[in-house]
Amino acid sequence: MKLIAWNCNMAFRKKAEFILAHNPDIAVISECESPEKLKFPDEIQTPTDILWFGTNPHKGVGVFSYSDYRFQLLDSHNPDFKNILPIAVTGGKVDFTLFAIWANNPADKDGAYVTQIWKAINYYEDLIKETKTILIGDFNSNTIWDKPRREGNHTTVVNKLADKNIFSTYHKYFNQIQGKEAHPTLYMYRHENKPYHMDYCFASNDFIEVLESVEVGSYKDWTLYSDHKPLIIKFNI
Repeated sequence: MKLIAWNCNMAFRKKAEFILAHNPDIAVISECESPEKLKFPDEIQTPTDILWFGTNPHKGVGVFSYSDYRFQLLDSHNPDFKNILPIAVTGGKVDFTLFAIWANNPADKDGAYVTQIWKAINYYEDLIKETKTILIGDFNSNTIWDKPRREGNHTTVVNKLADKNIFSTYHKYFNQIQGKEAHPTLYMYRHENKPYHMDYCFASNDFIEVLESVEVGSYKDWTLYSDHKPLIIKFNI
């Protein structure tokens, strides 16, 4: 099972071919336009299922299946955490709960980015289990921006997930420390001298045990299309 997370910087319909070249089973695309605007070229593979959520038809979260997996947004979805979507994934080799994440809610005065994830993982406490759970997408956060006195910084999110045996696939695969990542997923303003790691796939330990590979797209290959680079995760399922 191959998952790809990518903030496409809008107009996914014009960029899907570059993601499809990597043969994902599931793609979680931040800043994706609504299904009504998704007019893919005729030669592009059509998704077998799409789930989209957003208040701006040009920029929401799109979840695409290019396999037997099917999606259902769970009734427990709380729109207060705008772009953090709890999804039942079924129909493939394994059923699981997927949280598709684009941490971006400027209306929340407590914090627009990682604070959203902190609130969500507490709100969805009962859904986030020690097995069959994946959280993936643009977290817009990194330990380097921790504010020690703020509850719900990046480190507290990482630690709370770890308490449930849920870990970052990237950090496990490359044996990296949070905040010391060797592979940036964002180049601010597309400047090569402004690299950050802000996109993640956290998975419960049953997935970690069958983690086969993790890849981050390169600056030269992806900068034409977005300031973010895709995070590509493959599980031996």
